[in-house]
Amino acid sequence: MRTGNPALNEKTFQNFDHSLAASGAATMTLRGTATKTMVGLAIIVAAGAFTWNLVFQGNPLAMPLTFGGAIVGLIIALATSFKPTWAPLTVPLYAIAEGFLLGGLSAIYQNAFEGIVMQAVFLTLGTLFALLLAYQSGVIRATENFKLGVVAATGGIMVAYLAVWILGFFNIQVPYIHGSGLIGIGFSLFVVIIAALNLVLDFDFIETGVEQGAPKYMEWYGAFGLLVTLIWLYIEILRLLAKMNSRD
Repeated sequence: MRTGNPALNEKTFQNFDHSLAASGAATMTLRGTATKTMVGLAIIVAAGAFTWNLVFQGNPLAMPLTFGGAIVGLIIALATSFKPTWAPLTVPLYAIAEGFLLGGLSAIYQNAFEGIVMQAVFLTLGTLFALLLAYQSGVIRATENFKLGVVAATGGIMVAYLAVWILGFFNIQVPYIHGSGLIGIGFSLFVVIIAALNLVLDFDFIETGVEQGAPKYMEWYGAFGLLVTLIWLYIEILRLLAKMNSRD
């Protein structure tokens, strides 16, 4: 089973006891995973509202919290990926850190483009529910070829972003892809599509966990994977909308 989300991969299910379901022990469920995902989103919104208000109040703590949230969130994400059993504790902490990041980042975009944040929120949630419906109805299936294509595209995007980040240390700017021209908009649209398709792989991962009788803590881990993808999707939609608004 392949997934482009580094938090969710085929090795995750290799180390737990598959006899849990047969023994009647509490195991992972779709409802439980959905509930924990909603809890994570609620925490993100609450933490995001905090830094959002700090930005508009001109509070000097706003930017340290924003960038600190990005760094702490990355550290927690890596720890959770290596230790899924920690997920019940680390996922709420991850949601707080990412909420601080998204709140500050969203306020910056809102200052530049009025109304862009609400558009990005609705587009992100709309994409989530549309793909969930398509997956449940069988319109989109996570076949091996589909998974391979999404994983390859996701890996290519991550390599491109890493290259841009490294070149930035040497004051070398990569032209076009981050600009508001047609190439830049086309690149962002492609990234948004790939980020959205990762949701399908996340759904498949969670469904597989339920079918295999994964332990209860995997509900938090499945929620963590969804949150990672949704945060990526939201940020990419913000960037796409910003590029499109810059052309007006």
